Amino acid sequence: MENMSRAIVIARRELASYFHSPIAYVAMFAFLLACGGLFWDDFQPGQPAAMRTLFEWMVWLLVIIVPLLCMGLLAQEWASGTIETMMTAPVGETDVVMGKFIGSLAFFIVLLAPTLLYVVMLLIYGHPQAGPILSGYLGIVLVGALFISIGLFCSSLTRSQVVAAVATAAILFLVTIAPWWASSKAALNDFWRAVTNQGVFAHYTDFSKGVIDTGHLIFFVAVTSVFLFLTVKVLESRRWK
Repeated sequence: MENMSRAIVIARRELASYFHSPIAYVAMFAFLLACGGLFWDDFQPGQPAAMRTLFEWMVWLLVIIVPLLCMGLLAQEWASGTIETMMTAPVGETDVVMGKFIGSLAFFIVLLAPTLLYVVMLLIYGHPQAGPILSGYLGIVLVGALFISIGLFCSSLTRSQVVAAVATAAILFLVTIAPWWASSKAALNDFWRAVTNQGVFAHYTDFSKGVIDTGHLIFFVAVTSVFLFLTVKVLESRRWK
């Protein structure tokens, strides 16, 4: 319980820091502008009131937005030297990682909050399908958590925010866009088709359709946990250098 309270303190500090970052505001503006354009397709007459187009395209937007939001999580601390002050006793590596992760995830949820206006518009002008909308938001939060854990891991490896952002974008491309693109190729044999089905989008797409599969939930929680664990190990190894 004490460990969690220390992580919450760091999370609050991290969340507050986003509201003093111009990059965070630029990312938020770009994300919401793109979401507004995508929602227009879902808001056309004859379209199912489930925001499916918006949810599916959100994943691609996050491949670009999350690296910008996460690049300074630990890289900036290493570059400025504040990481040494932060990790003085009794604060440990796990406290720092979980605090950074929770704070970033909280800001990501703040980023998503304005899109609830689209749900209100559907309630006013149509008959929205509650199941697909709720599962879509659950799925996009899970995707965001996974992407943030990857960004946090990359940020722990370097003092350069630019390098952290590029590394994060590269990994997100490999686990999201590359498998999706490869799965569209009819010439894939069964082995490679099975590999591409492990991509992030393949595990997310059911959420946008209103289907909550336990296997997909386990995938996101497990992979997110792995990257958080790796980040803790990186901090431990760097602390004693």
